[in-house]
Amino acid sequence: MRKFGRTTDQRKAFLKSLAANLVLKERIKTTEARAKEVRSLVERLINHGKKNDLAARRRIFAALPTFAAKKVYKEISPRFAERHGGYTRITKIGQRMSDSAKMAFIEILK
Repeated sequence: MRKFGRTTDQRKAFLKSLAANLVLKERIKTTEARAKEVRSLVERLINHGKKNDLAARRRIFAALPTFAAKKVYKEISPRFAERHGGYTRITKIGQRMSDSAKMAFIEILK
């Protein structure tokens, strides 16, 4: 797991925020390292949403804000009912001008 120069609590909040934004917008622009970390979190949550039981729903609500958790459970997970993994795509888009950080788009597939 990448540390991102943050404490554990800060890192968890940071990834929760990135995941919520990805779920709501379904496509965000971020650094490659951040995209790779948030990908594993979001894919795990989509898998929980596909299980369709109370424990899985509680895990989703614990990991995301309510508005994002509802979208995962009601809209995104049913979309991937027949698919086994690979729900997101990372597209590299070059470097940021200011600090030359490698940038990427991460999106939830349709």
